[in-house]
Amino acid sequence: MKTYQVKDLMIPLTEYATVDEEATLFDAVTALEKAQLAFDHSRYQHRAILILDKEGKVVGKLSQIDVLRALEPKYAEMQGSNGLARYGFSRKFMKSMLTQYHLWESPLKNICHKAGEKRVRDFMYTPTEGEYVPEDAMLDEAIHQLVLGQHQSLLVTKDNDIVGILRLTDVFAAVFHVMKECSL
Repeated sequence: MKTYQVKDLMIPLTEYATVDEEATLFDAVTALEKAQLAFDHSRYQHRAILILDKEGKVVGKLSQIDVLRALEPKYAEMQGSNGLARYGFSRKFMKSMLTQYHLWESPLKNICHKAGEKRVRDFMYTPTEGEYVPEDAMLDEAIHQLVLGQHQSLLVTKDNDIVGILRLTDVFAAVFHVMKECSL
């Protein structure tokens, strides 16, 4: 993977869904839909929204799972609600939590109406140091970060500014393409 640089596979910030940190969840989902419609349909669709501060700098990400979690505020009451199945909890146990915490009891229409009132800054994920990669880094470095951090994407930097996003789906597609070439 020494032949690819991160900038060869990244999605430029200008092509990605972004919203201001004061935007509502509804604004964020609308921005994601708009970016997906404008994006090259031969590639995987975007699955996250980048959150910008007042200066236009990326300060966070909002994934599809973050949006769903934000729509049901009772998830915040539950410790460790992020991925319980991977800790060996059964489907029956997780379903009992649905009942115990009265999750998703309001009609979906009412829950979604609240999306117009909630601000993305309250639900966004702030990337850690290991989620940034320089645009001139070689792809093997980025793959290493994606695998060890179990990230779906990395923010691409140039001179301390975020200029794009490197998605796991695009990295996988490039690796798969190389695998196909090697097998010929």
